[in-house]
Amino acid sequence: MDILLIAGLWLDGSAWDHVVLGLEAAGHRPVPITLPGQGQGSASATLDDQVAAVLAAVDSASGKPMVVGHSAACTLAWLAADVRPGRIAKVALIGGFPAADGQPYADFFEPEDGLMPFPGWGPFEGPDSADLSEEARRDFASAAIPVPAGVTQGIVRLTDERRFDVPVLVVCPEFTSTQAQEWIAAGDVPELAKAKHLDLVDIDSGHWPMITQPAELARLLAVAALEA
Repeated sequence: MDILLIAGLWLDGSAWDHVVLGLEAAGHRPVPITLPGQGQGSASATLDDQVAAVLAAVDSASGKPMVVGHSAACTLAWLAADVRPGRIAKVALIGGFPAADGQPYADFFEPEDGLMPFPGWGPFEGPDSADLSEEARRDFASAAIPVPAGVTQGIVRLTDERRFDVPVLVVCPEFTSTQAQEWIAAGDVPELAKAKHLDLVDIDSGHWPMITQPAELARLLAVAALEA
């Protein structure tokens, strides 16, 4: 199966390099997506530009792909399901949840000169980054790509309720599947509360398992693809 991989903020497609190896070994065709404004194209890229890049990958896939979103990009994966509900076999969400219609995409930190830079490790101290070595932290920070405000401040628009028919897997790293279920049941994640086919799985990692647990993440995604 084609597995489309969308990394979260400040990352490009190379974030998936080690996961790609595991997925290929399992017989799948991984396709890391380098997003406009995050390693491709202009710093003036918008959320619509990123959505268009994901949709182009969906349309180019062989058969129905599984679309994988990490962190903020969980919303990009879900937007793809909204626009192409009949073309996607499954959505996998790693360490995040889709924003609801009308919400900003990822307006988490103050932009500087039209870009939202990586804010340093302070906001991510604790479970998010506890499993990252000092070397991994330095490498991440030095390679981090400031994300255009046109992306982070873009407003999410969801229009097709057939997205709720697309099977969803939530991979839970710095939080547990039990916590995620509680948040969904409490109404904190309205999009997933309406999903008709929802599974959750734990992975023993921080927020970036593609860095610290790539083999296990590849295994979980390969299993999910076989079940799609």
